[in-house]
Amino acid sequence: MDEQALLGLNPNADADFRQRALAYFEQLKISQDAWQVCAEALAQSIYSDDHIKFFCFQVLEHQVKFKYSELTEVQQQLIRETLITWLQAQMLNPQPEKTFIRNKAAQVFALLFVTEYLTKWPKFFFDILSVVDLNPRGVDMYLRILMAVDAELVDRDVVHTSEASYYFALTLEARRNTLLKDTMREQCIPSLVESWYQILQNYQYNNSELTCQCLEVVGAYVSWIDLSLIANERFINMLLGHMSVEVLREEACDCLFEIVNKGMDPIDKTKLVESLCQVLQSAGLFSIDQEDDVDFLARFSKLVNGMGQALIASWTKLIKNGDMKSAQDTLQAIEAKVALMLQLLIHEDDDISSNIIGFCYDYLHILKQLSALSDQQKANVEAIMLAVMKKLTYDEEYNFENEGEDEAMFVEYRKQLKLLLDRLAQVSPELLLASVRRVFNTTLQNWQTTRFMEVEVAIRLLYMLAEALPVSHGAHFSGDVTKATALQDMMRTLVTSGVSAYQHTSVTLEFFETVVRYEKFFAVEPQHIPTVLMAFLDHRGLRHTSPKVRSRTAYLFSRFVKSLNKQMNPFIEDVLNRIQDLMELSPPENGYQALLSSDDQLFIYETAGVLIVNSEYSAERKQVLMRNLLTPLMEKFKVLLEKLMMAQDEDRQMALADCLNHAVGFASRTSKAFSNKQTVKQCGCSEVYLDCLQTFLPALSCPLQKEVLRSGVRTFLHRMIICLEEEVLPFIPSASEHMLKDCEAKDLQEFIPLINQITAKFKTQVSPFLQQMFMPLLHAIFEVLLLPAEENDQSAALEKQMLRRSYFAFLQTVTGSGMSEVIANQGAENVERVLFTVIQGAVDYPDPIAQKTCFIILSKLVELWGGKDGPVGFADFVYKHIVPACFLAPLKQTFDLADAQTVLALSECAVTLKTIHLKRGPECVQYLQQEYLPSLQVAPEIIQEFCQALQQPDAKVFKNYLKV
Repeated sequence: MDEQALLGLNPNADADFRQRALAYFEQLKISQDAWQVCAEALAQSIYSDDHIKFFCFQVLEHQVKFKYSELTEVQQQLIRETLITWLQAQMLNPQPEKTFIRNKAAQVFALLFVTEYLTKWPKFFFDILSVVDLNPRGVDMYLRILMAVDAELVDRDVVHTSEASYYFALTLEARRNTLLKDTMREQCIPSLVESWYQILQNYQYNNSELTCQCLEVVGAYVSWIDLSLIANERFINMLLGHMSVEVLREEACDCLFEIVNKGMDPIDKTKLVESLCQVLQSAGLFSIDQEDDVDFLARFSKLVNGMGQALIASWTKLIKNGDMKSAQDTLQAIEAKVALMLQLLIHEDDDISSNIIGFCYDYLHILKQLSALSDQQKANVEAIMLAVMKKLTYDEEYNFENEGEDEAMFVEYRKQLKLLLDRLAQVSPELLLASVRRVFNTTLQNWQTTRFMEVEVAIRLLYMLAEALPVSHGAHFSGDVTKATALQDMMRTLVTSGVSAYQHTSVTLEFFETVVRYEKFFAVEPQHIPTVLMAFLDHRGLRHTSPKVRSRTAYLFSRFVKSLNKQMNPFIEDVLNRIQDLMELSPPENGYQALLSSDDQLFIYETAGVLIVNSEYSAERKQVLMRNLLTPLMEKFKVLLEKLMMAQDEDRQMALADCLNHAVGFASRTSKAFSNKQTVKQCGCSEVYLDCLQTFLPALSCPLQKEVLRSGVRTFLHRMIICLEEEVLPFIPSASEHMLKDCEAKDLQEFIPLINQITAKFKTQVSPFLQQMFMPLLHAIFEVLLLPAEENDQSAALEKQMLRRSYFAFLQTVTGSGMSEVIANQGAENVERVLFTVIQGAVDYPDPIAQKTCFIILSKLVELWGGKDGPVGFADFVYKHIVPACFLAPLKQTFDLADAQTVLALSECAVTLKTIHLKRGPECVQYLQQEYLPSLQVAPEIIQEFCQALQQPDAKVFKNYLKV
């Protein structure tokens, strides 16, 4: 072997050596006999370096996995002998191999097993067992091989094939795996189970590592072997014995869980679970101590969850089968586990609690189905409810300012508890409402002296009731009087208690979230609006010391104001005055740290816009207020643009460009307040926005930071096309001219949707403009598409693909808006060039999204120009180019009908052919029958069949025919 290249296998080797080692590995993989050198190195223990041994196994693995069928009988025998020789050496070596080598060796054994077991090596396991006997190192390898075999046969996490052939290969692989498992069940599983029993018996007291490994193997195999081989007295007694041994009990727990999880007859399953429970209970495992080993309790909780869910599954099947007597017995067995379930649910460790939630959820589902609950069941529901309320509470360690992994896990756990709460509401909504009301009122009476986590959870529970007790359109305060009264009382308490002043971010945020969730309360009791508005506007909300609270409040404030709409009328000017300082555009040079980020300010601007537009003021007053809002932005914009033009330093240029972009974004956001009922015109605000346009458009000619500035102005134009309608049209030509200067793929890609929007909205109104800018736009697109790019530059290739799609989308918009004259008036040469790009897009580029668009364009053009009175020469073009495109595209190897987009492209291709037939009639059929299809050597009967399908009046018939 190349000793120099092998040096690169060491993780500490420098990059050149590592590169050389990788290249060497690739070389060995394609070499005919390199694997023999590796096999010899392993069999004779030539190398002591761990990384080289691992490397040799990798080469062997590649040979077995991909090139095994190319080997001769003798060579295959050599691989078998190499592995057995290596295995024998393991028992004699002074030191065991590193774990990563043993695992890799086990994978190679497993690959050889799936390849040879059914044909050449039926004694695979017996040969291994005869070598290892009960030698601890041999047993370790034997168990690793068993796990690797199980992973190959069962573990669906192992992806064995590439995506393209995935499903086909999966079917073949599934058949092969079923056959392997069936053969193993017949020939060797009883012997393997016996070997496991011997290993467990031999090592349970003196080698916990091997015992745990063996328990893991039993747990893995139990899902697909005959359960009676494991679920019998000698095995179960041994496993239950392990439950009392500290170093074994976690694995024993997992193993019992797999046994319980095994699919079987419901009555047998109930008996199995009950017998296990009796023994576990008599061993004292059902009394949970908070001080117990939490790792074990987490596994034990998972086991109890498995037993509970297994019993519930049995109960469901028995009910379905109509066996009421057995179902009743099973229900009693379930009820008997509820006390244990509750102990685990309420445990202070969230992992232990989380593991039992499935059982708890399913148990509530049973109760939901019963016609009446017993007193004990009602008590159980209440106990679960109290447990959920307690477990929802944050602990002291939760870090609100810097949330890490632990905090994320608690958030996920809270989501699980929320599902339980929703399920509790389905079982007993009255009880849930009463319990939450009790906790809420008790806590809020003394909030000043109560710990933050208790105050937070009390408000959180009120918040959660909105989803637990759902109503349509948030109408919580009408309908059911009891519920409406309870919620109204709690909301009144929330807003009048002063709890919004609590000095903890979690309580503050929960207060605002809840106020917004129950916004309909303020329609019933509008007198509380000023109190809540002040909370939003002062140090409790938008001026809070925490940026996180300020940010979230900005969003919630926007929602609150929108939802209250007309009820905000008395407070509009006061609110606008109070938020004025929060809307200041903070230029980069003043070093002032603004209270809100620019993203947060967007919500404040939107809120201001909503307040003005939805007010009951006259149009004149609305215009004044909107001008007051937008004039400071325009003035700042002019100053900052001048500064940018003179700025030398690139960082400063970027900061100024960002600030200019924010100004445009803020103005844009205010326009979201307008609607069909309250248009810009009706509110008298057209002039203000036209002034904004005139202020912002000069930024397009700024040579610095083009991408940022153009992006902002483009977005503003999109909004103005919607809001100002035709009043925006005079600004479009010069804006377009600037945006087409020195542009890159991304600029064009983002500019085209703007032109599409104008075309689709104004249609013939913009025809002269479109005719004028059509070829300049196309020249800019073609120029970018023809730029040379490096072969491996993925991002450049993707940008070009996206630009090509945008180009075709533009042509689709023009033709689809009834403006084909825009194309027709570009002169014969240009028209021809455009048409050829569409044919090329339909056939040559393996991009089904673009292909689909191209066929839509072609069928539209055929519909418009394909008749007898169409443009001169177009009929020729149809037969020479469009018809062939409809056949050449689907015949391409890249045309993959397993892809949904390609199916849509084929459908549009069918529509194009149908449209040609519609416009050209029998002439089209004659051309296909006598000229085109014979030129492709298509059999006469297929030509006949094709033409018949094409002539069917129902387009679906032809589409389906084409698919087949």
